[in-house]
Amino acid sequence: MARKTAAQAAEDQIKDQAFSELQTLIEESEKLLKSSASLVGEEAETLRGQIALKLQQARDSVSSVRERTLPAVEATETYIGGHPWQTVAISAGFGLVVGLLLGRR
Repeated sequence: MARKTAAQAAEDQIKDQAFSELQTLIEESEKLLKSSASLVGEEAETLRGQIALKLQQARDSVSSVRERTLPAVEATETYIGGHPWQTVAISAGFGLVVGLLLGRR
């Protein structure tokens, strides 16, 4: 099995970090929603503020991931633009393998 390049390792780390942050956000949002059922007045306002803060953190995380993955996306687009026939051949080969694997079931 081929070793991962430094770029692939960095991309995997970014993906894992983004997934972890989003999972944490989901868990915290669920807790806030469960606790909000019985709140009214000032407590409800505090809860809305907390939810707004968590949503802003999620937006910031998504923006951060987008900025960090932009070089990889641009490199991919450049490669595909410079090697269209190789890209078509690789995609067709991948589709063939997936089709064969799914056809065996």
